[in-house]
Amino acid sequence: MVQTADIIIINGRVLPMDGASPPAEAIALAGNRILALGANTDIEALAGTGTRRIDARGATVMPGFNEAHMHIFPGSVSLRQLNLHGVQGFEALKAAILDYAAKNPEEPLLMGFSADYSIISLTEPCTRHHLDAILPDRSFMMFAPDHHTAWANTRALEEAGLLHGKDVGIGNEVVMGPDGLANGELREGNAFGPVAALASTGGREELGMVTGMDPESVTQEQYALDRAILKAGLDYCASWGITSIQNFDGNHYQLRLMRDLMQSGELSCRIRIPYHMKNFMALDDLDKAADWKQEFQSDMLRSDFVKVFMDGVLDSQTAYMLEGYGDRPGYTYEPLFTPEAFNAIATKADALGLQVAVHAIGSAAIRQTLNGYEAAVKANGARGNRHRIEHIEIIHPDDIPRFAELGVVASMQPVHYPGGTCFPAEPTTTRIGEDRWDQAYAWRSMKEAGAPVVFASDWPVSPVSPFQCLQDAVTRKPWKDGLKDQRFSLMEALEAYTATGAWVEFMEDRKGKLIPGYLADVVVLSTDIEQVAPDALMGVESRVTICDGKITFERD
Repeated sequence: MVQTADIIIINGRVLPMDGASPPAEAIALAGNRILALGANTDIEALAGTGTRRIDARGATVMPGFNEAHMHIFPGSVSLRQLNLHGVQGFEALKAAILDYAAKNPEEPLLMGFSADYSIISLTEPCTRHHLDAILPDRSFMMFAPDHHTAWANTRALEEAGLLHGKDVGIGNEVVMGPDGLANGELREGNAFGPVAALASTGGREELGMVTGMDPESVTQEQYALDRAILKAGLDYCASWGITSIQNFDGNHYQLRLMRDLMQSGELSCRIRIPYHMKNFMALDDLDKAADWKQEFQSDMLRSDFVKVFMDGVLDSQTAYMLEGYGDRPGYTYEPLFTPEAFNAIATKADALGLQVAVHAIGSAAIRQTLNGYEAAVKANGARGNRHRIEHIEIIHPDDIPRFAELGVVASMQPVHYPGGTCFPAEPTTTRIGEDRWDQAYAWRSMKEAGAPVVFASDWPVSPVSPFQCLQDAVTRKPWKDGLKDQRFSLMEALEAYTATGAWVEFMEDRKGKLIPGYLADVVVLSTDIEQVAPDALMGVESRVTICDGKITFERD
């Protein structure tokens, strides 16, 4: 007896993304699985009286996007905040902040995001005095695009107890001014966390990134607010064709919120959430991560990996570098973990069967992380845990082949490339130094050396749109003649956002490709993406998103 389809999608260019099968015209879904691919007539024959028909109108039909590195709680909260992307100069900043303040009269802490490091000017860094001149009587803080630096006005610093400075731990800093008071710049989570706690959310969205701990107490009203914020964020991701999220901040509180949404049928994307290992935690805390892996192991919600920060970012000069910065030779900064501490973490997590994913942007941070993974292999043998390094913005050439040798994943974000569609070239290119430009954001170099390369946005650091990331991946222009061409082809970039993403999270046997029997995670695009000019890719949209056999977004 032939099974009847619940959903059929016809008149499309169906890309299986399995590396072997040619495109098809149509696809059938039954329950939460793919039933068949084929010609329109073959798929139409699987329809019954209750089958939902979707006409793709000649557009691409492909596996749902796997967003392999993002921050769902901060990203979801950012939908309620002031977006400062593209705002330049004091007057433009003033207009944006005052308009936002007028529209949010009850918010105890007004917050902006994606404020460029040079938002005032390339030669004048932002301070609390600039913000005081705009908004002196209400607390205000804005984040840099990378979410590693924030700037707060005097009112916010006073309320958070930071105006007179504070020891906020290794790798974090309340920057002080010449007057002996905080100048408003806050580097890393321990520094801006006390200000974020003033918000109506109580800063709960930052805990998974800053401390990895749960909030101390949450009222029913606060829980309901956080649940609604996350639901809106998940639905927003679905509107971009995303069906899987690999989250990079996490605590047990977020997992419980997601389980609540899953059990009520409101989880619009699959999600995996890490155990966030911080440098103040005991090694035995990794046993909790192993417990979480057992507690959350469904195809919709999992917690099966460990997140670690090794360093900061280039623009604030908190990335850990081998040979200093281009504009600050000899200044290397410092790692958040000693080599001995990270080696122990990598070895124990590996022995527990946990994947480790490390934020490492500077060349020294990347090398120290690779050394830790090598120590794990020497201690435990090669266990195939597919450990990862996130971002990899500047790497020493000697370390590129080590990814393939050690089986380490290169998790990279083309949209972060300075001078692309999202971020200006300066000050980042100056921080790197012209002599090392060929070693920066080296996606093609990593792939050619045999590293598995997976793409993502790092939302809310940059827009969650996969299409903007795809455009940067295929159109990147070198900063000067003679540099290596780091571009991906469109199909390589799509693979890095689908099939490779599924492989990275050990689900290549059931998602990331359109194969009969695989999970029904499908996106119907607004056009045939293969016919779109490379510099117009960010204009493509998701028309219909289907996750686990359910329509989670429909534009029409």
